Amino acid sequence: MQGYNLEAMKFSQKVTQNGIFTISLILLFFIFLISCQNSPDKTNSQPSAPEEVLAKEAADGNYPYRRLSTYGFFTGEIKQLIPASTVIFYQPASSLFTDYALKSRFLFIPPGEKAKINGEDIDLPHGSVLIKNFYYPADFRKPVEERRIIETRLMIHEKKGWQAYPYIWNESQTEAVLKVVGGEINVRFIDNQGKEQLINYLVPNKNQCKSCHNKNETLSPIGMQVKHLNNEIAYGTSKPNQLAHWTELGVLEGFNEPAAHPSMVNYQDTSQALVDRAMAYLDINCAHCHRAEGPASTSGLFLTYDQRDRMKLGINKTPIAAGSGAGSFKFDIVPGKPDESIVIHRMSSTKVGVAMPEIGRTTVDQEGVELIRNWIAEIK
Repeated sequence: MQGYNLEAMKFSQKVTQNGIFTISLILLFFIFLISCQNSPDKTNSQPSAPEEVLAKEAADGNYPYRRLSTYGFFTGEIKQLIPASTVIFYQPASSLFTDYALKSRFLFIPPGEKAKINGEDIDLPHGSVLIKNFYYPADFRKPVEERRIIETRLMIHEKKGWQAYPYIWNESQTEAVLKVVGGEINVRFIDNQGKEQLINYLVPNKNQCKSCHNKNETLSPIGMQVKHLNNEIAYGTSKPNQLAHWTELGVLEGFNEPAAHPSMVNYQDTSQALVDRAMAYLDINCAHCHRAEGPASTSGLFLTYDQRDRMKLGINKTPIAAGSGAGSFKFDIVPGKPDESIVIHRMSSTKVGVAMPEIGRTTVDQEGVELIRNWIAEIK
């Protein structure tokens, strides 16, 4: 009997230990489920109040989400890019060339916060998000019909500063997923001349974003300057000045009459003066590097819209450190001789080490080259 009782006690202890272990596992499982429900969803959920969620997540540093849809920027079918009520459509006067991709841009500013005019810049509060979508129409002669969105780039003003996050869209156009390493995508389309084109489109990785978005060695937006946005764009049936529109919405302060602020032309507008179109092109495509605050400041070549100093424009100026990029040419710009100018040589190339800009394109902007060629031809 004593042996039986001893064995029974051992068995009872083992059952008790196993029971405690089982109960512990169950408790841990429920704790895990609760924590998952209470933690920020970085995969599939749609925020019920986008403006509140976005503001809080940016303030708490909980970005980035894995899926673009989680942010709640767009309503309805996401590929339609219909902005939520707190997301503002915007458009710069001139657009950076990116292998002929078309772009749509949106801005989110947290509720109760305002952007502020700061000299030539527009300062955005923490929690603001810049949303830039890159897409191709199947046929450029019918740009509002079938299209394929390739990528969406987010710039989020977090407490630790601006952060860039690239998202790549799937083939079915139902979602875009964060790809910090970037990507390479084959894109086919019919151009304006009715010819089929194939482009090996490159999505930059997160680190490459700073190559262009670089102001005094700090990641910074390019297009958030007054001169880029002091223009009229269509909002529904009206076409107001967009910065005046932001002011009416209560999300911008410091903007007066449009004439009181700098503005830039659209370089594609052939009704504008050739010099203004050329400088607009150089500003949006080159000046993010070629300016005093940019990574190419040591080149001595400054290509901002208001630049009129002939030496800083590169006229009869020998390059400081172009290396093989200069080819056999001696001067950045030779007055009246575009085909002897380094600027045209580099714009016309896709070769690594020669092509300018260094990233952001795998093809030559033929129309852009022709514009700058015509401008150089007129320089005396």
